[in-house]
Amino acid sequence: MQVGRGYTPRVNSEVLPSAKTFIHSLGLEDLTAHLGQHGQPAYRAKQVMDWLYEKRVGSCDEMTDLPQALRTQLAADFELRAPETVRVLGSKDTTQKFLFRLRDGNLIESVLIPASPALYGERSDRRTICVSSQVGCAYGCKFCASGLDGWTRNLDAGEIVQQLMAVEAQSGEKIDNVVFMGMGEPLANLKNLKRAIQIINAPWGLEIGARHITVSTSGLAPQIRELAEDPTQFRLALSLHGATDEVRSRIMPVNRKYNLKTLLEACDYYVAKKRRIMFEYILIADINDTEEQAHALAKIARRLSAKINLIPYNTVEGLAWSRPSRARQERFHAILREHGVVSTLRREKGHDIAAACGQLRLQAKREATAPLQPSTP
Repeated sequence: MQVGRGYTPRVNSEVLPSAKTFIHSLGLEDLTAHLGQHGQPAYRAKQVMDWLYEKRVGSCDEMTDLPQALRTQLAADFELRAPETVRVLGSKDTTQKFLFRLRDGNLIESVLIPASPALYGERSDRRTICVSSQVGCAYGCKFCASGLDGWTRNLDAGEIVQQLMAVEAQSGEKIDNVVFMGMGEPLANLKNLKRAIQIINAPWGLEIGARHITVSTSGLAPQIRELAEDPTQFRLALSLHGATDEVRSRIMPVNRKYNLKTLLEACDYYVAKKRRIMFEYILIADINDTEEQAHALAKIARRLSAKINLIPYNTVEGLAWSRPSRARQERFHAILREHGVVSTLRREKGHDIAAACGQLRLQAKREATAPLQPSTP
């Protein structure tokens, strides 16, 4: 992972699982090739996918139209179990946050969000899942809980896909939209991200339309250019959070590696490939919520014909940032509209359950390591 001078990400040693590959990490072609090596006909792979993604079985033994020998072989070759659900929190606005424990003991989060007209412009009956792509994060955005405890490892494609399946099983609701805005920098895990999107989008997989999949990035310019060449028509959201280098570098260390000039040139290239970009802009009191920042942000958005989602800051324990007043939020939004920029001011979701990235994981880890208090006599 590349970083710029003067910026050392908080990185723990990478702990990759040494166990078997998740079967949910395989595409149809991968599984067909694997089974072919064992003398199985190609149609067996589609049967397996039907069991995984239509019937949602929890073990190979449940794939009853497969020969017993094949079921045994699949169980020997691949991991199938779902992540352990450690905690589920429900919000007053019906947002739900899920804390999962992976097979190596690491914790990740997913959030199920009821859509509203101010959330990506979708109908209110849609359900959006915010998924993690890494355990922790190395990029150290100053307002975010995900990186407070450093970066541990990338998730593989199966661990990403299983978040959707686990949340659907827990909530009993079908997911309509997927956003890669949870823990981690998705474009720093590009190979596994692209594989997961293939499985989420495929007719043999979860069959969620590409235009209902959004990938967020803090601004990795080379990977944005690479994504421009990808044929899958998912949406890209750029976490901008500052409209000048001075402000953005203050809260997003990645800007020291890829400053706004470099980043926006990569975005120009992306848009020239007939791809659309959205901006995510978290409003932080007295940091990036000034009228000057609003005017500068409008100029950038007009350059790229980008829509802007304004997000009031979700308070994180241990961080000094706070949310601007409602009046200040509205004034910032009004300036964007005066410039003719398409923008929404999100009514924050899950504020009462610590729904911002990484908060629940951080709380759980602190609870697990806290010294026991003496009992009261």
